Amino acid sequence: MAIRDYISDDKEFYKKIAAIAVPLCLQQILNSSMGVVDSAMVSQIGGITAVGTANNITGISNEITFGITTGIGIYLTQYFGAKKELEQQRIFNLGLWACSITSLLCIVAVFLFGPQMMGFYVDDPAVVEQATIYLKIVALSFVPSSMVMMFSYAYRSAQKTIVPFVIGVIGAVTNCVLNYLLIFGKFGFPELKIAGAAIATLAANVLNLLLHVIYAKKTRQSFFGSITAARSIPLSQMKAIMSRAWPLIFNETVFGFGNTLYVKAFNNLGTAALESYYVGNQVARMFTFVTFGLNNAISSMLGNTLGKNDIEGAKKQGQYFVGLSMALSVLSVGVVFLFARPISSLFSLSSAAAFEDAVAIVRIFSLKIALRMFIVLVFACLRAGGDSKFLMFLDSGLMWGLGIPLTYICVYLFRMDNIAQVFLVIQLEQVVRMVLGLFRYRSGAWLRNLTGAENRQKQAKV
Repeated sequence: MAIRDYISDDKEFYKKIAAIAVPLCLQQILNSSMGVVDSAMVSQIGGITAVGTANNITGISNEITFGITTGIGIYLTQYFGAKKELEQQRIFNLGLWACSITSLLCIVAVFLFGPQMMGFYVDDPAVVEQATIYLKIVALSFVPSSMVMMFSYAYRSAQKTIVPFVIGVIGAVTNCVLNYLLIFGKFGFPELKIAGAAIATLAANVLNLLLHVIYAKKTRQSFFGSITAARSIPLSQMKAIMSRAWPLIFNETVFGFGNTLYVKAFNNLGTAALESYYVGNQVARMFTFVTFGLNNAISSMLGNTLGKNDIEGAKKQGQYFVGLSMALSVLSVGVVFLFARPISSLFSLSSAAAFEDAVAIVRIFSLKIALRMFIVLVFACLRAGGDSKFLMFLDSGLMWGLGIPLTYICVYLFRMDNIAQVFLVIQLEQVVRMVLGLFRYRSGAWLRNLTGAENRQKQAKV
């Protein structure tokens, strides 16, 4: 194919991408910026390692929720394209129930085994104690946070991304302000330190959920119906949904836990190395906004197009997304390199060496972000077409088969003691994932109309 095959002549195509992706990008920028500010505040009281360690469990919970919303949401997106409101309500409510129940199980696990969970990642008793205090409070936000994620997915499926953006802005600002008041005890508020950071996160998530419910009810969103709507899903449809959803749910769960194993390996390099990784990772997240927005734009547009049974249209859109990803990858690398040092300087790190490691890790993340652009394109296409089993292999399969073993070989076998060097080596995982993913994308196996397949199944049974 020629280069022009990856560039659309239709300006409306790029306008549509921007309408979906830009609000999501801005929301991600804001959330990540607030996260950096929060971490900078916590670093002032020496709690960045404790919060980072506790957030390993929060990350696992979020990954499970992401698996549920994307797994079940495959159908939600295509039902928006097919304009089937009853089906939208059934799927959305199924997602809410699944997210809530799973989050409750995570909360129970935290209260039963919190100290043991923290001790798995770090061996410093003081860090374990502080991390457990933070985790037991922030765990209460798992349910509202998971439900907010389902609301956000519904709006992205409907291509109304401005709604979660506005609500996200309110929540992020609330979190940041409460952090300042409760961590340091300003304007008459109690000085709660690390517990204050956790309470701020909980309050912001509860507020987000309330705003979503109020807005959806007042504006009578097509996906927002009775909370018992999921009961009316036919058994045959439930089986079809779960057959597509469970690989994604399983994948995100395994991927989320696997991600934390990198942290456990980095802990062997010392507290300063782990501290620099948390800072570097937090800063780098600010620059993943393009990936996040593009991912959701691709999933939404392709899901709607496939739901209309326009297979050729979806194929052309996929080509244009490849070209867009290439351009944005180059841009992201330059931006991350440019801002790595000044943003890392916002944190109070324990030593100059830790600061330099943090800067190096952020810059290595620029490579990871560039590769991730292509990987996200593949993931979004596979999710839109329900190619979830291959996606599971591509994501968690390569992590456990290549990324994690490579990390432990570097740390424990070769005794590499520089965290930036270890982090660079393990980016081989991203390279392999990109190559295999592009082969799968080009095969066209993801070009499927799931709503049409479901109808054919019903007709065959009749």
